[in-house]
Amino acid sequence: MSELAPALRGLRAAFAFLTRVPTGSAIEPDAWAWASAYFSWVGVVLGVVAGVVHDVTAGAGPWVSATLAVGATMLVTGALHEDGLADTADALGGSYERPKLFEILKDPRVGSFGVASLVVVTLLRVAALAELGPHAAVAMVFAHAASRFACTAMMASMPYVSATATSKSHELMATNGAHVGIAAVAPALLVVVLPSGHGASHVDLRALIYASAAALLTALVLASRFHARAGGITGDFLGATQQLTEAAIYVVLAASLA
Repeated sequence: MSELAPALRGLRAAFAFLTRVPTGSAIEPDAWAWASAYFSWVGVVLGVVAGVVHDVTAGAGPWVSATLAVGATMLVTGALHEDGLADTADALGGSYERPKLFEILKDPRVGSFGVASLVVVTLLRVAALAELGPHAAVAMVFAHAASRFACTAMMASMPYVSATATSKSHELMATNGAHVGIAAVAPALLVVVLPSGHGASHVDLRALIYASAAALLTALVLASRFHARAGGITGDFLGATQQLTEAAIYVVLAASLA
C-alpha cells in the first residue's frame, strides 16, 4: 500500500502542475514523479468545466459560448499551454541553430511568431467549436483528455533536453510505460462511452477514431520536428503539443459531424 500511495498522490500533483486549482500542502517529490500519469484525467475535468461554460452560455450564440469555453480553460490553467505554444513558435521560427533555440525558449518576451501562433490556434479552436454546436461540450472533454495523453506519451518516448536547473517540469520527466498506461485509460474510456450517449452527448465512433488519428499524426509530426531541431522535448514543446493536438481534434470532429 505504501508503494501505491505516491502513484495516487500523483493525481494531486498533476492538478498542481497543470492548473491554478488550490491543492493544499506541498507536493512530495515521489508524487511529482507520477503526475504525468494523470495528465489526461486532469484533461477530463478541464473539458467538463469548459463544457459546462459552453452549455450555460449557449443562448448567447455559438461563437460567444465557444470563446467563453476556451477562455475558461485558459483561466483555470493559467494559460500554461498557450505560453508553451508561443515560446515554441518563437524558438522554432526564430532560430536556425540549436543554442539560439534554447536562448529564445528562455526569453520571457513573446515575439511575432508566438503572437501569430496564439491568434491562429485560438481562433481555430473557437471556430471549430462553434461549428460543432451542441456537440462542442463532449468534444472538449475528449480533446482535453486526448491532447494531454499525447504529452504523457511524448514524455515517455523522447529525451528531455531542458536544463534541469532552470526547468519547471524536470521533476515530471521520469515518465515510463506505467504512466502512459494510466493516462491512456481516460481517452480510451471516452471513446467507448461517448458513442453510447444520446442527443448532444452522442459522438459517432467513426468521428472519434478520425479525431484520434489526427491527434496521433499531429503529435508524430511535432515529435519529429522537436527531435530534429532540439534533440528532444521541453516543457514548452509539450504545451505546444497539447494546443495543436486539441485544435486538430476539434477540426476533424467538426468536419466529421457536419
